[in-house]
Amino acid sequence: MLTRMFDERFALARLVLLAACGVGYLVLLRDPADPRNAFDWATDLTEFALVPLCARFPFAGALTQSAVLAVALLLGEDRAVIPIVGAGWATLELALRAPGRRLAVATVVLFAAHFADESRRLPADAVPLLYNILIIVGVPVLFGVNIRGARELARQAEARAADEQRRRVADTRAARADERTAVARELHDVVAHHVASIVLRVGVARHVLPDADPRTVAVLDDVHATGTAALADLRRLVTVLRAPDPAASVPGPAVVWIEPGSLPAALAAAADRARQAGVTVDAEVDPALAGLDAVRGLAVLRLTQEALTNVARHAGPTPHARLVVRLRDESVEWSVTDDGGRGGPRRSGPPVGTGHGLIGMRERVELLGGDLRAGPGTGGGWALATTLPAVGA
Repeated sequence: MLTRMFDERFALARLVLLAACGVGYLVLLRDPADPRNAFDWATDLTEFALVPLCARFPFAGALTQSAVLAVALLLGEDRAVIPIVGAGWATLELALRAPGRRLAVATVVLFAAHFADESRRLPADAVPLLYNILIIVGVPVLFGVNIRGARELARQAEARAADEQRRRVADTRAARADERTAVARELHDVVAHHVASIVLRVGVARHVLPDADPRTVAVLDDVHATGTAALADLRRLVTVLRAPDPAASVPGPAVVWIEPGSLPAALAAAADRARQAGVTVDAEVDPALAGLDAVRGLAVLRLTQEALTNVARHAGPTPHARLVVRLRDESVEWSVTDDGGRGGPRRSGPPVGTGHGLIGMRERVELLGGDLRAGPGTGGGWALATTLPAVGA
C-alpha cells in the first residue's frame, strides 16, 4: 500500500497535499507574536508555486527548491520551516522517480544549502552541525530510494507472475493439443478398422455374386473403390497427425487399439501393470463394458492408465487404489480413488491436479461431453471421477 501511495501517478496530488499542510501551518500554527516580513512570505509562496514544477520535472524542482531554501536561510528566516520541508520533499520525489547521478547532484545541492547557513558555527559545533544536516538531507533521500526499490521489486514480482501465468497457459494449451492429437490418432484406427472391414466384405461380395445384376455389381464396385480411397486418405491423415513437423525424427506415441469386446480385459491388464509398480488395486469392472463403443472405450482405458500411474508416482509407500467402472443407462461411470499410501506421506512431485496428465484427461473427457472431477478423497488420498454420457446424449 505504501509503495502505491508514492507511485509516480500521484506525485502532483502528494505535493498539493504537502502545500496545503504548509498553508495550514502558516495560518494555524505559526506564532502570532512572530510577525513575518514580506521576504519570508515571498520565499514560502515561492515554495508553493514550485509544486507543479516538482511534479512534472523532479530534478529541476529539487534544484530550484534547494536554491529557494538557501536564499531563505541566508537572507531571511531563522527557522525556514516551509523551505526546509519543501526542499526535502522535492529531493524525496526525485529519489522516488530518478535515482542515480541527478539524485546525487540534488543531494549535494541540498546539503550545501543547509551547510552554507550553518557554517558560521564551525568549528566549535562541527559534529552536531554535520549530524543535523545529514539527518535533514539523508532521511528523505534514503526514504525515497527505499520506496523506489520496493516498488521495483513489486513490479518485477508482478512481471514474473505474469510470465509464469503465460507459461502455464501455454503449457495447458500444448497439453490439450497433444491430447486432441492422440484422440485423433486413436479415432483414425477406429475408423480405419471399420472401413477396412467394409472394404473386405464388399470385396468378398463381389466374388461370391458372379451372376448378380450389373447394377448391383456397379454399386459394389463403387463402394469398394470409395472405401479403398478412404483408407488411403486416412493413412495420409494419420501420418500428418503422428509427425506434424516433416523434419521431425521422433515418432509419435504408440496408439493402443482395443478389439471389440476386449475393454474389460484391457482394464484388467492396466490394473495388473499398476500392481507390478507396487500399487494394490481393487478393480470393479462391469462386464457390460464389453459392448461399449470404441471411442468411449479408448477414453476409459486412457483415464485408467493415467490415474493409476498418478497413484504409483505420487501416493505413499504402500498405496491402495480402487478402480470402479460401471455402465448405467448407457452412460459410463468411472472413478479411481487412493488412500494416500495408507496414511503415509505422499511422494514428492506435483500433486494431482497440476500435471499435464490431468489436463489431457480433462480434455479427453470434455470432448466426450463429460466433466472430470479431481480432488482430495475421503481416506487421505485423491479421487478422480467422471461420467461419460451415452453417444448422442
